[in-house]
Parts: sequence; C-alpha cells; structure tokens
Amino acid sequence: MLVVGHLYPELLNLYGDRGNLIAFVRRCAWRGIPVTVRELVLGAPVDFGALDFLFIGGGSDREQGILIEDLHRHRDSLCEAIEGGLVVLAICGGYQVLGHYYQTPDRVIPGLGLLDFYTQAGPKRLIGNCAVEIELDGRPVSVAGFENHSGQTFLGRVQPLGRVLAGFGNNGVDGTEGARYKNVFCSYLHGPLLPKNPCLTDHLISLALKRAGMEMPLVALDDHLEERAVAAALKRAGVTVSGKT
Repeated sequence: MLVVGHLYPELLNLYGDRGNLIAFVRRCAWRGIPVTVRELVLGAPVDFGALDFLFIGGGSDREQGILIEDLHRHRDSLCEAIEGGLVVLAICGGYQVLGHYYQTPDRVIPGLGLLDFYTQAGPKRLIGNCAVEIELDGRPVSVAGFENHSGQTFLGRVQPLGRVLAGFGNNGVDGTEGARYKNVFCSYLHGPLLPKNPCLTDHLISLALKRAGMEMPLVALDDHLEERAVAAALKRAGVTVSGKT
C-alpha cells in the first residue's frame, strides 16, 4: 500500500491544488494500487519517514507565515525522509517554503533551507499559461499549467524542474521553472498540474511504488485521450508539440 501525506490541507490549497492529490490517488485506484491518505494538520505529530508520497500545495504569504513555525519543528524529519527517497510534489507556496527564505516587501519569511534557492517579491505578478520541458526517465516531456505568483525564485546549487517554453517560470528572467532534487519536484504550475499532465503523475506514482518496495510497470490508461488533453493544455500556453508529449 502507498502511504500519501497531504501537508496542511486547511492552509495550502490555492487554485484547486488539491486536484493534484486526487489525480495521484485516482490513477492508482484505476490500476488497483491501494493508497491511504493522511492529512498532516497544523500542530499534529508527523512521521515523514512513514510516507511514500508527500503533497504540499500553494498558499498565500499569510498562510506561509502561519505554518512555517510549525513546519520548522519537523525540519529534520522531512530532511531525512527526502534524503531517503521520499517523493514530494511542492506547488507554489509549498515550493517556496523548501528554500532559504521568501523576502516580501515588508518582512522575511524563513524557509526550511532544504533546497538551495531563495524567493523575493517581484514588482509585478507573473500570471498566465505556462509550458515547460522537463526530463522524465531520460526523455524530454512537455508539461503545461497556469502560473500566478508575485514571488520570484532564484536557484543556487539545485537543478530546475525544467526549461520554460512559454510563460515566466521561476522569475521571468533565466528561463527556468521549478526545482528538482532527488525525488522532490517543485513547480509554480497550478491547473492543477497533475490532472493536466498524466505522464508526470505516473512518473511520481512509479517513484512512490519504488520507495514502498512495490516497483512494477504501470498499465497505460486512455493514452489517446491523455495525449489530446496535454496537447490542448500546451496549445493554450502557446506551444505546439508534434507527436507524443
């Protein structure tokens, strides 16, 4: 059985980000893969080492300020789990808290410092459809989503999730989007991201199965319909991709 954690669901759920968790669980169910979901709420004890997949959604500056003190209590546990192969998907605000800090116009919100990057508030919001080329299992894959963030993230010694094909990405300057470290996948893309990009969802499921000692090939699900859905999302972002995405 895969054990899935949803971190601070009452605080981190901007733009329907909960849909990422729904897509992950549903695509497991369609394949007969058993999943249990644990909601990790503010103030409660957390054992990140017992999880196979952790989802961290987006939240406003206010929500980040509320949760960061509580999350710092669990920093060492989360760090150990990540180093041990925990699969993590962190979106927008959930992405930002994994870095060193977020500099807002009037204060600094400390991050966990688990990944080498920082975020600062920009002069304007970065909003619109976005397409990104990422690498999955050694091959380039185009994914699409919708970004809406004022924070501009700058990476240090950590790899980006992918290369911006259309849109702004991390900061609208260097052409990077998100961050990637071991089995941690960070992104600014809402949509939600996983329902729009089943290839990424399945990749995360495969990694989670491996962590749980249940490594197996995944049965394909409605390949033709999925390809059409991804192509439509990419088209809205202004990118046309021939063949499979």
